[in-house]
Amino acid sequence: MLTLTSPVETWAHGLHAGLKLGFLALATTGLFVLKDPLHLGLATIATAALYATGGGRFAVTGLRLLYPLWPFVLIVGLWHLWTRDLSGGAVVLLRMVTAVALANFVTMTTKLSDMLMVFQWLSRPLALLGLSPRHLALAVALMIRFIPVMLDRLSQITQSWSARSPRRPRWRVFVPATLAALDDADRAAEALRARGGAD
Repeated sequence: MLTLTSPVETWAHGLHAGLKLGFLALATTGLFVLKDPLHLGLATIATAALYATGGGRFAVTGLRLLYPLWPFVLIVGLWHLWTRDLSGGAVVLLRMVTAVALANFVTMTTKLSDMLMVFQWLSRPLALLGLSPRHLALAVALMIRFIPVMLDRLSQITQSWSARSPRRPRWRVFVPATLAALDDADRAAEALRARGGAD
């Protein structure tokens, strides 16, 4: 739970965490600036090429991490088909998939401890308000790590519901998903305590 870093070493593993997070922030902002599906499609292809530089095994792992997005892709796709806004749907889907893929790339090539150091450095000014930079950094780093995990958990719960009932899950999956999130948070807290805590 505490690490999603890929065991496959790539050139990106050696880059500074702050540089990768800065690139991620700029790239994600750029995705929301782009409005043309063609330009967003090129950005998606460039992201796929970025994964390919890490080798086949690394790229396959990155592709698997995108699997939990399929319910969102399906919903958005069907909605835009119904409203006959294919261009708008393509923009939303390409933007979402590319942004998550870029975030996963940073997650897969960056150690949690390195992320923690960057966030701790960025939150130093908040120490003047009595807030602990390390605790804030840990919270942000864990939030980033939990996103793909929780998407995968939500997908599993949705599939379990579909296997047991012909009805659509809709809002019914949110209660078990919330309980699963609390359980994962409890396990992460236990793991942190076992490693000496956040201090």
